[in-house]
Amino acid sequence: MTPTVSPEPGTGEARGASVIVNAIAVLRCFSEEQPVLGVTEIAARVGLHKSTVSRILATLEAENLVEQDPETRRYMLGLGLIAIAGPLLADLDVRRIAHPLLLALTERTGETSALMLWDNNEAICVEQIPSPHKVKHTTSLGTRYCDALSASMQVFLANQPPERIRPLLVSGAIALPGLDDRALQDYLLRLKVAADRGYAINDGETSLDEAGAAAPVYDHRGKVVAAVLAAAPRFRVSPEILASLGESCAATARGITARLGAAREERALTA
Repeated sequence: MTPTVSPEPGTGEARGASVIVNAIAVLRCFSEEQPVLGVTEIAARVGLHKSTVSRILATLEAENLVEQDPETRRYMLGLGLIAIAGPLLADLDVRRIAHPLLLALTERTGETSALMLWDNNEAICVEQIPSPHKVKHTTSLGTRYCDALSASMQVFLANQPPERIRPLLVSGAIALPGLDDRALQDYLLRLKVAADRGYAINDGETSLDEAGAAAPVYDHRGKVVAAVLAAAPRFRVSPEILASLGESCAATARGITARLGAAREERALTA
């Protein structure tokens, strides 16, 4: 996906906003697949002149948000981003509370566990405990998913009204292969089944090599705030094992839900 950039209008206030938007677009060019990029590559992606991109990168480098390899002159994200994101991650009750339960989930199943949050119609990974197996399925923190068949996306969408789900699928904001009226109805039924069962499954439907299950985490108001995910290489996951992963995710999600509600009640009492 190509980052959106803003034109550079003449007024000072508008120009300042434009510079910020363009700097964000530059940062979004970096990905797990392409963590190192040159000025020319970035300029082509964001649609800005190389001199403009160079100035943006120089500013970002001064703030330690990007780093330049002195030999290749190419750029990568800098450790300064961790300092920015750190307070947010530390303040996420659900992430802090989930960590020990995810550890237990991975120990129990032998597979990678993760915590997913819903953000702008996407599922984003904010915590992960890798499987101890040599062959395993893992992802990077911050990875986003917008595939309707992913287990975590099913969890989040199962708690949305149909009138909200349809536009997201029809517009392509959330991808569902072979979308037509019949596929849409089948998908809505699938979401209902997942909600009634307590977990969703993905048996190689987003990647032939991966299988996974996910279950919802609720806050004290009964609102879905996260999803617990267990993911594994598909070759070692039979239908029975996949169902077992789903049940384990549901049990872990219930544990996080209970702790999350208690933590919020304690915070309210001491406030």
